[in-house]
Amino acid sequence: MTQLLFRDDPYLRSCEATVVAVRENVVELDCTVFYPVGGGQPGDSGRIGDARVTDTLKGDGETVLHALEPGAAVPQVGAKVLAEIDWERRHRHMRLHTALHLLGAVVKAPVTGGRIGTDKAHLDFDIEMDKLVKGEIEAAVNALVDAAQDTRSSWITDAELDARPELVKTMSVAPPRGAGRVRLMEIPGIDLQACGGTHVRNTREVGHLTVARIRSEGKRNKRVTLVFEGEG
Repeated sequence: MTQLLFRDDPYLRSCEATVVAVRENVVELDCTVFYPVGGGQPGDSGRIGDARVTDTLKGDGETVLHALEPGAAVPQVGAKVLAEIDWERRHRHMRLHTALHLLGAVVKAPVTGGRIGTDKAHLDFDIEMDKLVKGEIEAAVNALVDAAQDTRSSWITDAELDARPELVKTMSVAPPRGAGRVRLMEIPGIDLQACGGTHVRNTREVGHLTVARIRSEGKRNKRVTLVFEGEG
């Protein structure tokens, strides 16, 4: 099992770690600041020692697989290394992931899917198109940004989550389980749900957003895409 340092401190940019396994160009560490792809959020990139990490994936259980660029010098098992993420890229993921929680609070409809990128993010809703009004969504989301509400995380057991199915709000994405507990992400008075991703400390840090597009992706999927204001 990898100690997932980003769960307790998503602002941690680097850590000292020990290499515990190597397979071709994939490295496992005893602890990591790298978020592995999941929940619609991309895996982090960065460096382990002198080697470039191009992607981060989930392994078995709570292990994290750091994929190195082809031809990189792979550290040996037992080596002490510095693991460092590409902070600007991660921070944009954190801002956009938190933005999607705000979007889900504004649009009162079941969420059927979602994805986060570095330059945009979207949620899919089971809702009629005529109920999705660009200007109204933008104004409501940005009002929540300006409310400068702190975010916070907590933990519940798997059994407690099973007893509270309303905490799983995205139909196509299951929260990370398997360790006996599940992480909750809360924006008090706005949103509370099971989520293993990384988020900013305060909604104001998200920055103002623009609805780049609203389009139909099928009978039960209406996609709302957000971008940072001035970038759309």
